[in-house]
Amino acid sequence: MKKHLVWLLLLCTVFAFAQTKPTFNIGVLVDNRSSKLAPLFEQLKNEVKAVVGEDATVVFPEESLLFSDFSLETAQRNYDLLIKDESIDLIIAFGVINNQIISKQSTHLKPTLLFGAVNRDYNYIDLTKTTSGIENFTYLIASESFQEDLKKFKELTNFENLGVAMEAPLIEILPVAATFDKIAAELEINYKLIPFTTPSDIMNTLEGIDAIYMAGGFFLSREENQQLAKAFIDNKLPSFSVNGPDDVADGMYATTRSSDDLDQFFRRIALTVEAYITGAKLSELDVYIEYTPRLTLNFNTADAIDIPIKYSLVNETDFVGNPKNVRAEKRYNLINVIEETIERNLSLQSNQKDVDLTEQDVRTAWSNYLPNITASGSGTYVDPDLAEISNGQNPEFSTAGAITLNQTLYSEAASANITIQKKLQQAQQENFNASQLVAILDASTAYFNILILKANTAIQLRNLNLTQTNMKIAEQNFEAGQSGKSDMLRFRSEMAQNQQSMIEAVNQLEQGFIILNQVLNNPLDTQIDVEEAVLDEGVFERYNYEELKGLLDDPKLREPFIGFLTEEAFRNAPELRSLGYNIEAVERNIRLSGSGRLVPTVALQGSYNSVFNRSGAGSTVAPGLGFGLVDNSYNASLSLSLPIFNQNTNNINKQIATIQRDQLEINKDNTELAIDANVRNGVLNLINQLSNIELSGVSEETAAEALELTQSLYSNGAVNIVQLLDAQNNYLNAQLARVNAVYNFLISSLELERSLGYFFLLKTEAENEAFRQRFFEYINTRN
Repeated sequence: MKKHLVWLLLLCTVFAFAQTKPTFNIGVLVDNRSSKLAPLFEQLKNEVKAVVGEDATVVFPEESLLFSDFSLETAQRNYDLLIKDESIDLIIAFGVINNQIISKQSTHLKPTLLFGAVNRDYNYIDLTKTTSGIENFTYLIASESFQEDLKKFKELTNFENLGVAMEAPLIEILPVAATFDKIAAELEINYKLIPFTTPSDIMNTLEGIDAIYMAGGFFLSREENQQLAKAFIDNKLPSFSVNGPDDVADGMYATTRSSDDLDQFFRRIALTVEAYITGAKLSELDVYIEYTPRLTLNFNTADAIDIPIKYSLVNETDFVGNPKNVRAEKRYNLINVIEETIERNLSLQSNQKDVDLTEQDVRTAWSNYLPNITASGSGTYVDPDLAEISNGQNPEFSTAGAITLNQTLYSEAASANITIQKKLQQAQQENFNASQLVAILDASTAYFNILILKANTAIQLRNLNLTQTNMKIAEQNFEAGQSGKSDMLRFRSEMAQNQQSMIEAVNQLEQGFIILNQVLNNPLDTQIDVEEAVLDEGVFERYNYEELKGLLDDPKLREPFIGFLTEEAFRNAPELRSLGYNIEAVERNIRLSGSGRLVPTVALQGSYNSVFNRSGAGSTVAPGLGFGLVDNSYNASLSLSLPIFNQNTNNINKQIATIQRDQLEINKDNTELAIDANVRNGVLNLINQLSNIELSGVSEETAAEALELTQSLYSNGAVNIVQLLDAQNNYLNAQLARVNAVYNFLISSLELERSLGYFFLLKTEAENEAFRQRFFEYINTRN
């Protein structure tokens, strides 16, 4: 028994020793401090610990994270501290300043890894060496190149005078001027160096350049980057950053750094640490890290600085930003759109002229009761022989004048025409009101279509980025032997399709702005944007979404609600009022052609005549005739006229008018039927959209979860590419459905309001409350 116990204790001791792992303390040297370093340092620690795994315990003592603040003296002091610190097993150094200290060491007393310090364009680098060849030391040469960046930048913007911004201490240490002299000569450009310690140093030195290249700036905070980006945009300067897509997301124009570069960089550091811990020699490790360049472009910034996107580069470009028009001269909410439509829409202005013309027709009808006064004058020459025997009545030469008055005192036709023209004018006004309702709906639809297209553009952009992520998973699976090359090719094809969808979405959004500009009678190139529409917020509070939802969700109230809305629509419909006025006009015409023909027309006529001059033969009365010549005279008469037989025209006109009335009555019945159908269909559409709002959110959430699960399964080789693509497309459609659900609900609401002839957004709270009260009264009368 004792023998077995001894063996058990011995085995436990051996097992305990086998489980003991070596501990490695790592000191870190960094050139400068920045608020962005803390999360990056945490990411680095996690990556190293994950890669090293069970081989060793890796510790990053907080007191061994040292910053040089761009000072060579401080960098030397920090390096010496880590060399003397016996607890530090490995040194990781970052930056140009630390490079100046460490690369000059003839021997390295402690294993040292130098990263992130070297661009391949600097002419002091020996690019033929694949390893450091130095005991206890390795470094990293990135595939990044100033020259390749600027070639791409020039292709995008065709700049001529470039500003190159870099931290002042780095310009003093590195051969920056010589490097950019060579690049500038090859690209045939002019440039100036902009050394900086703060963003203000850059913003105050922008004169004389037409583009800015941020060759430094890694340690700038996000707020400082945004401040710089705004200054560049304000000065219409395209900017290119060496620091990656985060800078572009903050407003810089472009970069060729991939979002994966930093992950790849940290993974390379972790693999180097692991290699050293497991016995590899640092002097024999590869010094190159190959990044895959990928152009990232901010299309909001491109729009703001008036640089069109080259669609020939879309296949190799990632886009960031949102569909918001940053150059918008006008920003509209729905109320603004409706008000400007009513005021400025050209179709409405043309229809208003039709109303103005009918008003003139009414004035013309009234003018039949105004007097008609005519003045005339004449000069007459008569044969002298005839004049001689006329005894002064027809002298050889004479001049005369007359004033004639014709006044209709009463005419049944004139009175009927006045009534008819008034009714036609009122009918035309109602036609204008109907066209105004149509214009409001068209403008509102154009407004919401822009919101839909903006959402579609943003979702297509996210889908494009998702395809890129899935393609990387496919590449990793291919490299791991879990899938074939066909998956990669399929995703490349999917990428091309997504990019085309993205281009189409952007152009459709531009077309949406053109349509809205046309409706608002703006110049078609006016830069505009529209505000987001959110239920129960802003101008849409008047919809009382929750109350409407509860109303439509109750089957008992639905039919009474439809009945009430139909009555309201009949009362408000300008189409019905227009038909009513037309019917009244036709009925007046029927009365005119019937009993009206028996009413006489009463008129007054009068004239005043004057002879101004008589001369020549026969201009006087022969003596002894006993009368003289009268130069001035007048007459007046009252007349009554009654048509006895007018070629049967009255009967024919009456029959025509009767047929017209019957036709208008049929049109009225048809219009009422159409309004009733529109109201019912509108309510059903609202119910559909309310359901869509609720269910589309569930659908999107489920699709997102399914996609995440499918991605994980695909990366492990558990599902095929078809299932992953199906999950991605399902998620795309679910996003579109959810985002568009609210907009489609509001469009359906406005379509129903058009059928009602009553737009809640244009009414006061008191008017809308009165509408609600009428509904409650209607319900009470039905109970």
